[in-house]
Amino acid sequence: MGTFVNVEPGVKLYVEDINPGGSKTIVFIHGWPLSHKQFEYQFDVLPAMGYRCIGIDWRGFGNSDKPISGYNYNRLADDIRAVVGALQLHDFTLVGHSTGGSIAIRYVSRYKGHGVSKLVLVDAAAPIGFTPETANKFLHEALNDRPKMMREVTDGFFFQYITAPFSEWFFQLGLQAAGWSTAAVVVMLRDEKLDADLPLVSVPTLIVHGIHDKVIPFQQAQELHRKIRDSQLVPFHYSGHGPFWEERSKFNQVLSHFIS
Repeated sequence: MGTFVNVEPGVKLYVEDINPGGSKTIVFIHGWPLSHKQFEYQFDVLPAMGYRCIGIDWRGFGNSDKPISGYNYNRLADDIRAVVGALQLHDFTLVGHSTGGSIAIRYVSRYKGHGVSKLVLVDAAAPIGFTPETANKFLHEALNDRPKMMREVTDGFFFQYITAPFSEWFFQLGLQAAGWSTAAVVVMLRDEKLDADLPLVSVPTLIVHGIHDKVIPFQQAQELHRKIRDSQLVPFHYSGHGPFWEERSKFNQVLSHFIS
């Protein structure tokens, strides 16, 4: 069931709420520059297992409104808080992939984990996001040839073979975003850091990371594991930046086991 939630005057986020009557709730936060649809292969399976699955499109991405401003960790975390309040969510598992993992960390630190019982970080872009060199390259391409940038993102995302139709589908997910929001988040990933947030994460945390990740190196997952109390690290040995698809059966199993 899709709905829109007002997060500030003139800005609504798209929220997909699957199996609202489920016994346990999982809130998914996608990565840059994608949308909640990246979790299709979780939404296909987990609701049938009894979970309520909620996918949120950030402002500027997917089906959400695309304002010119608000692309920083605090505002994006505030947006998540607005959705949590509107849907009256509590005792839920928060799952964030890549930049979505960074937003999830900021949400937990900024709001003292409001409503979150468990946190799952999937190839999280934390405590740092892009190096200045990578960010500046993406920024130039986002502002001059965004389809080329998205093709490069797609080509470097996965370790396992992907079919041409899947590649095209994934490519189109990224192009649903606005150009200005795509570029603004690159700047955020370059300039904002999350080191001070990590000691403030006080909920049980599962860290999932593909060891072949070319976007966010596996070493960053190890750093998160060292700095987040009550965390566990599960390496995915046949994945790059997308274990939610590359090893989706294992991912769904590890996630459901952690929640239960």
